[in-house]
Amino acid sequence: MAWTDERVDLLKKLWAEGLSASQIASKMGGVTRNAVIGKVHRLGLSGRATPAKPQRGRVNEGTRAATPRSFAPAPKTFEADDNEPEFLEPLVLDGGDMATVSTLNKNMCKWPVGDPTSEEFHFCGQSAQTGKPYCAYHAHMAFQPSNTSRKDRPRPQQRILAHRKAG
Repeated sequence: MAWTDERVDLLKKLWAEGLSASQIASKMGGVTRNAVIGKVHRLGLSGRATPAKPQRGRVNEGTRAATPRSFAPAPKTFEADDNEPEFLEPLVLDGGDMATVSTLNKNMCKWPVGDPTSEEFHFCGQSAQTGKPYCAYHAHMAFQPSNTSRKDRPRPQQRILAHRKAG
């Protein structure tokens, strides 16, 4: 489909009326929403004069639209919750070494600690829960309920540091 002068003028008119790219594509025919968006961008058209018209959820006269709700998450603290198992320091093996890939067995927590490229890198090594690769504390951190956003959860190192400061 070629952008003729007439089609460009129609695009500009519909864009200025506040129609969405999907609405414009539908009215023009033979063009996709993405093609409309690309052409608007290449033409350097500014934002719409009026916002796009909603397709559904119309408000009848005499009624008021619901007040928009804020969905900002509540601020998170790094305090342990009531269900959080107690933090245990990584296991120190006989001889003073920490758990490594070569010393781990199926009953040991496989939670990595530190930078894998560092010589100090090791694993938690505490007793793992049956059928899980981690101890109770690390399983609690690893298997979060799906209603919790990842970005809102404290990172493991933040939780450990907060725990050490509190103790």
